[in-house]
Amino acid sequence: MIKFYLDSRSGLAPYLQIISQVRRAILLGFLVEGDQLPTVKSVVATLAINPNTVSKAYRELEYQGLVTARSGVGTFVVHSAESSSVPSHRSLRDEFANSIAGARDVGLSDDTIEAIFSDCLNSNAVVGES
Repeated sequence: MIKFYLDSRSGLAPYLQIISQVRRAILLGFLVEGDQLPTVKSVVATLAINPNTVSKAYRELEYQGLVTARSGVGTFVVHSAESSSVPSHRSLRDEFANSIAGARDVGLSDDTIEAIFSDCLNSNAVVGES
């Protein structure tokens, strides 16, 4: 089961952080179809936030077609990552981790590393082209 956390420095509203964490867990294959999300009550107790915040996140996830709420039972994942892509996550994650470690070794800050990654992710550049 997923455990939520809140980052007060992220600049994102708590409900958006919950949505992001569920989406990420689905994409990475940590949550699969049929998995149950924590109850609103348990998330509220763990994170000390308003129940409406958690409910809003769950409603948005349902609107996005990622989960479904079953009255009196709970909220369940209805969309899984493409099963063929999940095994490649580990090697790709290891490559990213090595690149990040190398960037830190040469003194780049996390903000700079994130900016470089974001630039690469959002550009249409092909590696090796000028």
